[in-house]
Amino acid sequence: MSEGHALPRASTPSSLHKIKALTFDVFGTTVNWRASIESALTSALDAKMNSAGFATLPAELQARARNLQTGGVRDSIDIIAASAWPSSFPTPDLLPDWPCAFAAAWRRSYGRFTRGFEPGITPWKDIDTHHRESLERLLEERGLAGLFTDDEVLELSRAWHRLEPWPDTRQGLARLASRGLVTAALSNGNQSLLQDLNTYHDGLGFDRLFSAEDFGAYKPNPRTYLGAVEGLGLRPDEVAMVAAHLGDLKGAKACGLRTVYLERVGEEEWIRSEERYEDARRWVDIWITLGGDQEGGFVELAKQLPRRHGEDESKAAQ
Repeated sequence: MSEGHALPRASTPSSLHKIKALTFDVFGTTVNWRASIESALTSALDAKMNSAGFATLPAELQARARNLQTGGVRDSIDIIAASAWPSSFPTPDLLPDWPCAFAAAWRRSYGRFTRGFEPGITPWKDIDTHHRESLERLLEERGLAGLFTDDEVLELSRAWHRLEPWPDTRQGLARLASRGLVTAALSNGNQSLLQDLNTYHDGLGFDRLFSAEDFGAYKPNPRTYLGAVEGLGLRPDEVAMVAAHLGDLKGAKACGLRTVYLERVGEEEWIRSEERYEDARRWVDIWITLGGDQEGGFVELAKQLPRRHGEDESKAAQ
């Protein structure tokens, strides 16, 4: 199968011509959280070990930190496999703990937290709070409590506000907007996190930002998808959910939204050999395979999305 193209389908659903807006998952679909978080972890450890305060830490803690810094990096395919949540790789802890396995464990804790939240039963906690608390817990579990000050832990937890987009993200969103389509983030991240991501460096370019905290529930709860649709003033069949996670799209489809699947390296939880994965090939409306640096992801989506009724053909080709 050639890279950077939509998966061949028997037909293109005619309802895709009605699409007026697209909602996008953020973590993993729009931004490359893995590379960004691993970089932040590496920088934080280097800064700590080069600080004057490092020498004042207990000798055992200093030794653990040095061991982290010299742990090396294993094969990237192992890192990708170990990062799925729940892990599709049986022994993710075989990876060097810093930054690869640590970043993967941090991400898995997010998945467990959001899936375990029950509206009306579980007390509300936003993603910023979860990221800080889970970071503290992961450090403690590895005997690293006290390595960073409280302020340093807080700053490191906010690395999720500074995630780099995939190479195709900005250009693809701009092309979709040029076709008169509304582009909106629909994320479990809190509003302040999404606002920071949308303005970080050159920005992402979303027209609207919908957060789980707006609806008091986390994806894939129907409140999130239907709440975004209502916020856009549209019908579910006029909105397409774009994600690199089939579980997310399954929730959107159940609410009547159209679905666009973008393959991203290391993001899919479902295993290709599973029946549900094969079944998804039948119900996903557009399936974008892994592409090259120039014409993959969001850029390919802008090319593959059918023209809407009355849309200028020149805009669709941009």
